[in-house]
Amino acid sequence: MLNPLPPERLTDRLGHPYFLWDNELTLEQFRALLSDADEEVRAYSLGTLLRQARPDDALSIVSLAAIRRDWAKAEKYVGKERPFWNWYLAEMAKRGE
Repeated sequence: MLNPLPPERLTDRLGHPYFLWDNELTLEQFRALLSDADEEVRAYSLGTLLRQARPDDALSIVSLAAIRRDWAKAEKYVGKERPFWNWYLAEMAKRGE
């Protein structure tokens, strides 16, 4: 069961999500990067999300299908969170999700 932050706590008053502390993108601008036509842009953005956001919040922003689609390229950007996401993806595959 997921427990993401409520929308009003996910971003500040200017629309900047808490997990993008190092830039000025709004959540909507960031979502656009997650669906960019360029695979590297998507991979870097996904890696940032999976590395810096709480897992429940990440899963409320991007679908499991999108994570699987871009995982091979995004994995290198996930950093110390990589073992968790490898485990999570394996568990979801076992469940048929």
